[in-house]
Amino acid sequence: MDLATPATAEQLRTEVREFITAHVPKDWAGEGSLAPAAIQRFRAEWREALVAAHLLAPHWPAAYGGRGLGPIEYSIVVEEFVAAGVPQYPAPNDGIGISLLGPAVLAWGTEEQKQRLLPATLSGEIRWAQGYSEPEAGSDLFGLKTRAEPADGGFVLNGQKIWQTAGLTANWIFALVRTNPEVRKSRGLTFLVAELDQPGVEVHGIRNLNGEPEFCEVFFRDAYASADNVIGEVGNGAKVALTLLGHERGANGLSLALASRIEIDRLGKLVAGRGLASDDEIRRRLGKLAADVEIQRAFALWLLGATANSAEVGPLSSIVKLRVSQHRQRVHELAIDVLGTAVNDLHGEPGPEILRAQPRGTDPLATNVWARDFLFARAGTIYGGSEQIQKNTIGEQVLGLPREPAAGPGA
Repeated sequence: MDLATPATAEQLRTEVREFITAHVPKDWAGEGSLAPAAIQRFRAEWREALVAAHLLAPHWPAAYGGRGLGPIEYSIVVEEFVAAGVPQYPAPNDGIGISLLGPAVLAWGTEEQKQRLLPATLSGEIRWAQGYSEPEAGSDLFGLKTRAEPADGGFVLNGQKIWQTAGLTANWIFALVRTNPEVRKSRGLTFLVAELDQPGVEVHGIRNLNGEPEFCEVFFRDAYASADNVIGEVGNGAKVALTLLGHERGANGLSLALASRIEIDRLGKLVAGRGLASDDEIRRRLGKLAADVEIQRAFALWLLGATANSAEVGPLSSIVKLRVSQHRQRVHELAIDVLGTAVNDLHGEPGPEILRAQPRGTDPLATNVWARDFLFARAGTIYGGSEQIQKNTIGEQVLGLPREPAAGPGA
């Protein structure tokens, strides 16, 4: 494992801590302690500071607004951010653009595309949505039907995408589209980017179980994408998409595990606050969850080591997705059991995060945040690839088990 030297690591850690101290209030207790309006103000200022210090995407090359940090150095930045209770991605579309689109462009894009798309993503000029799932092709990534037909130096797009996280605040979308309907499954797919603010594109919010329009659906009706917006050549979309998914789950593994530590600590305080610290069954479940977080962290560090040695994350990333989504469901099942009927008495702020563990400073006794996150966690084993799909990937591509038989006609 090509680790950063102790001196280099310590110097970077000190720099990040000093940066955080310089950009948070003196009485800082973590973002979770702020009221919603204060969170919005803090995140806007914090994002500006991150961009100026090249810390919004420090693992990107310096030529495109990053610092060129390796995986181990990057993990130090993430670790310090989580410990301090400050957001790694302050704006709603940051995670999608930085951890998803960015690695795909860096791996497959031309130099012109890198220069045009990456700095604009960091500045906030471009705000990304992901266009993978479709109404009849959710976890079946290669069964999609959205068409892209050649026309006037580019492609005319027709079809529908669904489940776009932060789609209401996006102005660009990266999408997997079918450019050759004559070949089956993955062979006829192309990865391209397109503007959402153009004729022929409609974006509609979808209310989730909490009643919030977190997701969107996007309709293309003769929309347009120029040929220079194809990433990785026509017909090569499947490979680009898999590169992106591997980075999504692998790169986020450590930050998710570290955030889960904060969440487990908050759950322990809830248990104590409800007078159940001596309950043997509750203690057993809490201890198992705490141990599971350390397993997640160890696996994430192992993946970072593999990445540092230029190894592809590949199907191993499915382990991250499966374990994290299952873990969060068990965390919130325990929280609801601990609260009992008190969960019906909603009080406190709901927390700034939606699909991730809440940051340091979040009130452990606030029933509103536990109830809201319980509902969000239910979808964790569906979005981004269902639990069944992840198990198939792990079984077939990691463990070498026989492939699942294809469904026959009429099945």
